[in-house]
Amino acid sequence: MPLRHTFRDRSGAPRPLPKLNLLEVKMHRSRIASRTAVVTVAAVAVLLSGQQARGQSASPTIGEPAPVFTLPDTYGAEHALADYRGEWVVLEWLNYGCPYVKKHYNSQNMQNLQAEYGERGVKWLAIVSSAPGKQGYYEPEAMNEMNEEKGQRALAVLLDPTGVVGKMYNAQTTPQMVIIDPEGTLLYNGAIDDKPSSRPSSLEGAHNYLAAALDEALAGQPVSVPTTKPYGCSVKYPS
Repeated sequence: MPLRHTFRDRSGAPRPLPKLNLLEVKMHRSRIASRTAVVTVAAVAVLLSGQQARGQSASPTIGEPAPVFTLPDTYGAEHALADYRGEWVVLEWLNYGCPYVKKHYNSQNMQNLQAEYGERGVKWLAIVSSAPGKQGYYEPEAMNEMNEEKGQRALAVLLDPTGVVGKMYNAQTTPQMVIIDPEGTLLYNGAIDDKPSSRPSSLEGAHNYLAAALDEALAGQPVSVPTTKPYGCSVKYPS
């Protein structure tokens, strides 16, 4: 049955619209629905693209303020980077199950560095960005047992199970090391040394990038090598 509509012209008099049969109405509605669907899909695609872009890790810039964060330690106390303003800070990405981390802990290399620079006033924070169920993740009590077993000498071991802080610093491997100066400026981000091997024997003759950068910075000199390619196990972020 034909449909008939009316509208009013400028004088207010009713004027008939052209007749549209049911088939024409359905076709018109179908075209509108198709256009709407295309626009909706495009909008969703743009939204998802933006979300993916925001989720991608970009390396923080050397010489710029380090990304701020707050994380709990294995005893439940919260540590905010802002609380360490005025202090030298080292961040160490930690995974006790990683062979590369084992090289540095079983040899006492990492603990010796933690102790040496801790005595020089550096606040050393180890960060575990492993997700629950993945290598390197432990519940707080179990992590404390591991810390005691390994002779952990960091000021605190912080828990980042969502990986948010790790991604802020573009932490790719364990270990990965970061230095932040008392003004909160990022000075170094990268490998602990120049021997990308899990063999303990590789420590002999290794050039320790972290120690060299700390020595320069603590002496008031610019860090000559502020970035290096980190090596080790991939950080076990949530899937």
